[in-house]
Amino acid sequence: MSLNTFGHLFRVTTWGESHGPAIGCTVDGCPPGVSLSEADLQPWLDKRKPGQNKFTTQRKEPDEVRILSGVFEGRTTGTPIQLMIENTDQRSKDYGEIASAFRPGHADITYHQKYGLRDYRGGGRSSARETASRVAAGGVARAALAALVPGLRITGYMVQMGVKGIDRARFDAAEIERNPFWVPDAVAAVEWAEYLDALRLSHNSVGAVIEVVAEGVPAGLGAPLYGKLDSDLAAAMMSINAVKGVEIGEGMASASLTGVENADEIRMGPEGPEYLSNHAGGILGGISTGQPVVCRFAVKPTSSILTPRQTVTQAGTEVDLVTKGRHDPCVGIRAVPVGEAMMACVILDHLLLDRGQTGGVRGLIG
Repeated sequence: MSLNTFGHLFRVTTWGESHGPAIGCTVDGCPPGVSLSEADLQPWLDKRKPGQNKFTTQRKEPDEVRILSGVFEGRTTGTPIQLMIENTDQRSKDYGEIASAFRPGHADITYHQKYGLRDYRGGGRSSARETASRVAAGGVARAALAALVPGLRITGYMVQMGVKGIDRARFDAAEIERNPFWVPDAVAAVEWAEYLDALRLSHNSVGAVIEVVAEGVPAGLGAPLYGKLDSDLAAAMMSINAVKGVEIGEGMASASLTGVENADEIRMGPEGPEYLSNHAGGILGGISTGQPVVCRFAVKPTSSILTPRQTVTQAGTEVDLVTKGRHDPCVGIRAVPVGEAMMACVILDHLLLDRGQTGGVRGLIG
């Protein structure tokens, strides 16, 4: 029972450890004939790679992806696509002191309790380094989506860092790639830089909330019960390292709304039904409405900090532990492209499932 694979028809299996020679994934179920090259995947990995500024881990990894199979003469063949990313800047000596002590907030203790052993070098399989493989797989999904649904667009950004949130009235999509936080608010970007710098210098870290929006998603993806689009999205986002909460549309805030406020009213437009609001986040009854699919997830503060924390060793001795190494003061920053990748994989998976079940046939309205 490996449990290293996600997806139904578009299936991704990731492999490798943080301090091993390489990481990667096997992508199975991609339709044949999709134009794909390493150059198509690299820009997404460049968004996630470490060491780009002082607000992320200083581990220097080029994260250059190689396609080993499944592509011939620039097009997918319909066979498994093998992707590999070499690890080039491991510093395993940083983790010598935690070989027998469990880092608070990490999976060290639960891995030991379950398996009786663990790779303490950067967390091994539980390291956020694994997410580079997901981003590579997401690049494959984006290429397939571009061929099947040309108008579909997926955008991720941060909406909260610690106690500081964005001002939706200042929302500017053009700002997302102009600052190190992927935040669509120029004023917030300046404030967050000062806020995170102070936390970083005080050997502390902070959590974040990331919002991922998929526009142009066709109506009809998903299923009413055990194949809900939103349940698969929630599972995909929750599987990302350090994620502790996921919501769709209004999410938890919907509990404070009345039925009058929450129901997305509908009118007929020139091209079919039009919704007057999107509290549902583009999904009703587990099935996409054709509106933007909106998903948010909360990332906890990075557990690896230079401030001493109380823990125990494998022998049961109580100790104070400082986690050395190169770590993100806010892991949410590099979680943005990971969230986008997971959204792409889930949307493509459900598009393929729908084509298999309905052939794309839709009920007519009007």
